[in-house]
Amino acid sequence: MTETLRILIVDDSRVSRMMSSAMVKALRKDVEIIEAANGDAALLAQRETPCHIGILDMNMPGMTGLELAERLAEIRPGMPLALLTANVQDSIRNRAEQQGVHFFRKPISEGLIGQILTKLAPEA
Repeated sequence: MTETLRILIVDDSRVSRMMSSAMVKALRKDVEIIEAANGDAALLAQRETPCHIGILDMNMPGMTGLELAERLAEIRPGMPLALLTANVQDSIRNRAEQQGVHFFRKPISEGLIGQILTKLAPEA
């Protein structure tokens, strides 16, 4: 028996979190989704229920997705992370690459979620 894949989805938009969760569940049957509306909630969730991969929005109040990625790396080094943003600036893409975070351009779609799952959790 394999361990259930736990995915942390962090976005300040409730609708985006719901859409992402539904798309993940449509593509992968044996998953557990942990949702968080901001960076602080995500860090608390990761401490309480460690996730295998994270899908992070870039622009959130309080802490950006890149700042959250840095903090998550302290808690679980090597955790595969995807950064989603509509703001496709080279500086953001470069910072993500330097941190080892996979960069994906919004809008969220089932195809995009499929790409993320293939990149971050190919064996699941």
